[in-house]
Amino acid sequence: MGSVGMTNATLESLVVDFFKRSQGQWKSQRRYYMLNQESEPQEVESLLEISFLQQGAPELRDLADLHQLEVQDALLCGTKVTWNSSYTNRNRKDSHGSTSFGIVGNKLYRDRGFATNQPVIAICSFSNPDILCLRTEYNQSVFEEEIRLIGHSYRTRQTIISRAGEEITIGQYLETRI
Repeated sequence: MGSVGMTNATLESLVVDFFKRSQGQWKSQRRYYMLNQESEPQEVESLLEISFLQQGAPELRDLADLHQLEVQDALLCGTKVTWNSSYTNRNRKDSHGSTSFGIVGNKLYRDRGFATNQPVIAICSFSNPDILCLRTEYNQSVFEEEIRLIGHSYRTRQTIISRAGEEITIGQYLETRI
């Protein structure tokens, strides 16, 4: 269920509130299930730092430039997420980095996607004020994500990745505020 008939102003107001409630430090535990392979789920633990970005923040101006938006202060607000991740059941190198998000209307501009370092745009909606839904398409794949705030201390996330109309990966996350 999406935000059918919702005005951009209402949607933007929900995003501002959601981003502000998400700021802080989180421990993320996640599992990725590869649906077209016989393999154990990939398990990852991360420490996240989520910062709220006001309109005009340098990160949002850079994001506007990256997306070639005509107005440098076009993005209403956003977040910056930094992470340090380790794979708990795979022999893979730890990862760390950051990414920025900015909103205008129903478009969430990102400096990188889940599976690309290139800038991407997600279409966002809300099924209620605690559930942000994102849909992103690139490289012949579709990424559908639901982020749910549960009280003040928890978030759940689920990502479904599809290619050629077939679901290939499900990511499930539990994030605990620290």
